[in-house]
Amino acid sequence: MPPPQRPPDAVDAILAQWHRERPDLDVSPMGPIGRIKRCAALLQRRLDETFAEFGLSFWEFDMLATLRRSGAPYCLAPTTLFSTLMVTSGTMTHRMQKLEASGFVARLPNPADARSMLVQLTPAGLALVDRAVEAHVANEHRILAPLKAADLAALDAKLAVLLAALESPGDS
Repeated sequence: MPPPQRPPDAVDAILAQWHRERPDLDVSPMGPIGRIKRCAALLQRRLDETFAEFGLSFWEFDMLATLRRSGAPYCLAPTTLFSTLMVTSGTMTHRMQKLEASGFVARLPNPADARSMLVQLTPAGLALVDRAVEAHVANEHRILAPLKAADLAALDAKLAVLLAALESPGDS
């Protein structure tokens, strides 16, 4: 295995251990997947710190932000919300109840379907998410600031290719 053209990281140590213990296996996929997973965990920690400044968890921010970016009147059907957020309907119900109890969302009758409800940001929820999203975007800028613009663009393009492959229906 040729030495990396960068300082070794935690994933390099894992790869070296596998090469030593199982030289018969091609463990090369562990490199990018391990780095993506490690980056995701480290990123989540930094994102959560900003959400905590507003008394929010990641999922609370995510739900409020989904309603906010849907546009005025910041209202969606629960099925739209849980499919967008990739959670189960049971999880969605519990989360809606918590945000409703906090005064950030309200459930309203659906004028198009008397059997269903809609979820809408309250004025307090709108004010909170607007402040939180400003801090969130500033935090993301800080996180990515060490990367050169060209490197960031290349990374984004490569991640888009990976995402497309993972989302491909034939690969599930």
